[in-house]
Amino acid sequence: MSASKIKRIGILTGGGDCPGLNAVIRAVAKTAFNHYGIEVVGITNGFRGMIENDYFSINDCHVSGILHRGGTILGTTNRDNPFRFPVGTDNGTTVWGDVSDRAIANLEKMEIDVLIIVGGDGSLIIGNELYKKGVPVIGIPKTIDNDLSATDITFGFDTALNTATDAIDKLHTTAESHHRVMVLEVMGRNAGWIALHSGIAGGADVILIPEIPFNYHSIYKKINDRQNHGKKFSVIVVAEGATLPKGNQVYQKEVEENPHHSKLGGIANIVGSEIQEQFDVETRVTVLGHLQRGGTPTPFDRILATRFGVKAVELAMEKNFGKMACLCNGAIKSAALQEAVSKQKLVKADGEIVKAAKSVGISFGN
Repeated sequence: MSASKIKRIGILTGGGDCPGLNAVIRAVAKTAFNHYGIEVVGITNGFRGMIENDYFSINDCHVSGILHRGGTILGTTNRDNPFRFPVGTDNGTTVWGDVSDRAIANLEKMEIDVLIIVGGDGSLIIGNELYKKGVPVIGIPKTIDNDLSATDITFGFDTALNTATDAIDKLHTTAESHHRVMVLEVMGRNAGWIALHSGIAGGADVILIPEIPFNYHSIYKKINDRQNHGKKFSVIVVAEGATLPKGNQVYQKEVEENPHHSKLGGIANIVGSEIQEQFDVETRVTVLGHLQRGGTPTPFDRILATRFGVKAVELAMEKNFGKMACLCNGAIKSAALQEAVSKQKLVKADGEIVKAAKSVGISFGN
């Protein structure tokens, strides 16, 4: 695949979808066509397309009118890891196998010289493993969770943040009208970025995030203080990965053999029930869920995705493989894939943004 001259680029979108994926596909294709005169192949449904040799040649028509569209024209999945792929069953139990060699052989059949992987930490970890096996890989960071350490921000986060903030704005009006406590659960896995930023932007009274352990007494105190000051309603934003006072997270579905496939969710219902029992005040719970993944990307995400896509093609043409496009202090640069997936970027409990939130009276339940 590492031909002397780059003639064909492959691109796939892996992991959970997010707004801006089509913008990055468009940027990769248009840069390749217009600036370098090379072909682009779209691999369908994430790594499954590699495994099953499912792809198509992208042309101008495919990327026309998709800049503003959410989702991905290539399709995606967060379950098909070529290094751990279901290859059969044994007495009703799934048998897992390493089919990465088959996937790499299919890339060669596609005559792909460079593979661009658009994904979060899970997809880019797979990309890094493929790179170690000799595949010329370039990464592009996307995730609404904003938890990749090698970039200041990932595309998809800003749109999810806008969705969450809009939800808080709407909950404020109904909370105030009915004198209720409103609890909103947002995504983010083990990182509290969506909860933190939307909570500040939306004027939440309490923000619960994975990085700061909380206790119910502090939440009760905040609600009680507001009531004593004549404020008969409160808005609480809780990240899906926040840890309960007993030290456990809440899962919709827990997959012990593959924790990355476990589904966090449901903590807001527990927090809401506890508040309802403690106070003589109506408490309502809203779980925002996959609304955060959908919809039209914000201008910021469209621009960032475009910049990442252009940079990825530049890295490919320079044969600067094993790298990921990233945003650093406002400039588009690159970082080693190994560095990008080595650790999660989490909220600093003593960081400036948390201090700012506390300064304006927001409680973190601690």
